[in-house]
Amino acid sequence: MDRIRALSYGKPKKLAFKIPFAYFLVILLTVGFSYLVLNQIAANSAQKKINEASLQTITSIRTNVDLMIENVNNYSKMIFSDHNLQNLLRQGDVYANLPTQSKVSTYLYNLMQAVPIIDSVHIYDNSGHRFSVATQELPAYIEANIEDAPWYEEVVSNKGRYILRLDNGTGAAGNADGHTVSFIRLIRDIDNTAPLGVLVINIKDEAFVQAYSNLLNGSSMQIAILDENNRTIVADSTDEQSGAVFNELLHANKAMLEEQFQQSDSGYLPMHFGSRQYTVSYLSGGPYNWKFVSVSPNNSMEPRNQSLVFLALVLLIVNGSIFFISSFIISRSIIKPIQKLLRAMNKAPSGIFMKVNAEQNSFELEQLYHGYNHMIERIDQLLKRVVEEQKTIRKAELNALQSQIKPHFLYNTLDSITSLALSGDNEQVCDLIEALGSYYRLSVSKGQDVITVGEEIEMVRNYLKIQSVRYQDVFETRFEVQKDCNPVPIPKLVLQPLVENSLYHGIRPKGTKGIIRIRAFQENGAVKISISDDGVGMSPEEITQILRTERQGQIKSFGLWGTMERLRIFYEDKDVFHIESEPGKGTTITLIIPNGVDSPWKNGRF
Repeated sequence: MDRIRALSYGKPKKLAFKIPFAYFLVILLTVGFSYLVLNQIAANSAQKKINEASLQTITSIRTNVDLMIENVNNYSKMIFSDHNLQNLLRQGDVYANLPTQSKVSTYLYNLMQAVPIIDSVHIYDNSGHRFSVATQELPAYIEANIEDAPWYEEVVSNKGRYILRLDNGTGAAGNADGHTVSFIRLIRDIDNTAPLGVLVINIKDEAFVQAYSNLLNGSSMQIAILDENNRTIVADSTDEQSGAVFNELLHANKAMLEEQFQQSDSGYLPMHFGSRQYTVSYLSGGPYNWKFVSVSPNNSMEPRNQSLVFLALVLLIVNGSIFFISSFIISRSIIKPIQKLLRAMNKAPSGIFMKVNAEQNSFELEQLYHGYNHMIERIDQLLKRVVEEQKTIRKAELNALQSQIKPHFLYNTLDSITSLALSGDNEQVCDLIEALGSYYRLSVSKGQDVITVGEEIEMVRNYLKIQSVRYQDVFETRFEVQKDCNPVPIPKLVLQPLVENSLYHGIRPKGTKGIIRIRAFQENGAVKISISDDGVGMSPEEITQILRTERQGQIKSFGLWGTMERLRIFYEDKDVFHIESEPGKGTTITLIIPNGVDSPWKNGRF
């Protein structure tokens, strides 16, 4: 298993391996799937034939059983038509005439000897007596009230038609080793049809087995016959072990069988017992509503079908092998020129651009070679130019964005100095010029575009000092800067435009004194710098509109888009800028500065 994972998830395999391996997998899956399909089709076909044969068999069994019952019916007519029995029952008491009893007994005994399917015959008179003759017992005369039998009312209402009962429960002698089926009918006077008594003929359960034993022909099919109440009359199997499984299968699925009997008179039903699967075929209905059930294990496939499936598998394997060898030869003719091209391409990273001679065996490969040769000619020329252009573009973008900020701040500062000079406040003019000089010393930073967070905060302090002279009692500032944030590198002049926006577009329109808060702190491996004010604030729609119009150059007073664009270039499109604002409550702008910076920026190359 580990080797399979290594083949699947290791380093990329060569095309010379992947193509034959792919063909091998396709052939393997195709052969396996085809075999499973063919095997399933053959198994389904064999099972269908077995099911049809099972239904035909139990149909024949029911026919034989019906014929046997009809024969017993004819024997019953012979019995109650016997003039000795008629004379005996007309007297109302089977004990009334002993010579006649003897003749009846002899007649019944000879009949049972001639008809082995009859186990015993019982005659009930209307005086509460029973006269019994059995093959294994002597004739018996017993006191018995037939009217107490559970089937008596049904026999009387049938007016001579017979009924069948399993182990009729009257105490009549029967088969001691198994079940007996009682053939029961009313004995009527052949002259005036008056009821004289009841005739019960017990049929051996072996007789039902004999009725279908010649139909099984040594097959593994197992047969059961159930009465109208789904009690087992006979359940026959070829051996004891199979018989135990058969009986257990019928008992465990009794409820399912009864439900199926109610739905249809015939059909098939799959069943499970342990790890084996079986198919149950059944046939119900008929004049006495018995059920004939056969059970066959689902492992019977005709040898002819097995041979066909095996032959098909061999043909699939042979064809697959031929296809695999052919695909291997064809793939080699494709892989060899590709490997030649690959060797040339592997030298390109080291700066060696080698042309390859075009292969003439394939139009596609020839075009691929020509395209590769043309490409390496252009790569060597374009590579340096593209790198220089990108450096120039990024430098120009950053310089252009910075140039938008410096004049803007300078004009505002000079305007403040002019106002103070005209008012004669020379001390404040000196403080303002000193703050401006400090601001520009930091902004120049020896020509570097990256300074520390501490230096950027100091520039903001100088800027706000200048503005506090100009706008007295308009705002106050609060700084909360953690010391470990000071050495972190940051692009120059990203905070001053944001502080300027807070003053000019947040607090001044408010009309009352406001607070500008600058915070810097470490969180989740980055420095977060927030500039917040309690000014007029903005709605999300206003923020979107300002950013869009700034980007299109329609307004230039906020500086939000310019600052965002600088940070996007510097941090390679990382999400480092968030604006939170609500009308009437103020605005908070948060910068997320990663702890660290790429070496080109750190060295002042961009």
